[in-house]
Amino acid sequence: MRTAAIDERQLPPASAAHETRANSVLRPIVFGANDGLVSNLALVMGVAGATSDPAFIVLAGIAGLIAGAFSMGVGEYISVQSQRELLDYQIAFQRKQLREAPEQERAILAGLYLERGFSQDEANRFCDAVFDEEDHAVRLLIFEEVGLDERSIGSPLVAGGGSFVAFTLGAFVPLLPYLLLAGAPAFAGSLGLSLVALALLGTGIAILTRRPIPYGAIRQVLLGGAAAAVTYGGGTLLGVNV
Repeated sequence: MRTAAIDERQLPPASAAHETRANSVLRPIVFGANDGLVSNLALVMGVAGATSDPAFIVLAGIAGLIAGAFSMGVGEYISVQSQRELLDYQIAFQRKQLREAPEQERAILAGLYLERGFSQDEANRFCDAVFDEEDHAVRLLIFEEVGLDERSIGSPLVAGGGSFVAFTLGAFVPLLPYLLLAGAPAFAGSLGLSLVALALLGTGIAILTRRPIPYGAIRQVLLGGAAAAVTYGGGTLLGVNV
């Protein structure tokens, strides 16, 4: 499935720096909030379709919030920590290879740049410069051979904690009206507030990924609304059958 084309007029100037580290922090926060909002909206709507008792709806929403927040936080922490551990292993292994077979590693790196159009002399000069500093050679070889780059990994604690908090905040949105209201106003408030929050999150995701803001907001509302509609319909059928 093709994504929307990127308009070069919306790109930052060529002199701007890439936001590698910023994205490693923002990604788990933004997507954690999105997951919390969508999953708990669907859960609340599903239970609301099955019963009008606000106690059941609130209980289900709180359970979904707690379970989802811990699942998201632990999952994000393990994911990032595993990448860190893999990077540490690759660094140690690459240092060993450089000590025991430096010419082999030099030939691998030179071959990669020959494939990209470098001449043999250019590739050799580049390798000479890189291999003068072991740390540079290690990290470049890991990036070229394995695709790992510590700049894009980020902190596992920040990723896990950010995801936990963001999921909690997102999941709290559909619950809030049911804590303040009852009956139809609570249902309408939960759905309406969640759709507004989805639009805001879609806007944030569009900004993060450099997509048109209306595209991001509308897409998020449609997808989140569809999830809520499906679970509400399923809850209604279940409630009738019970």
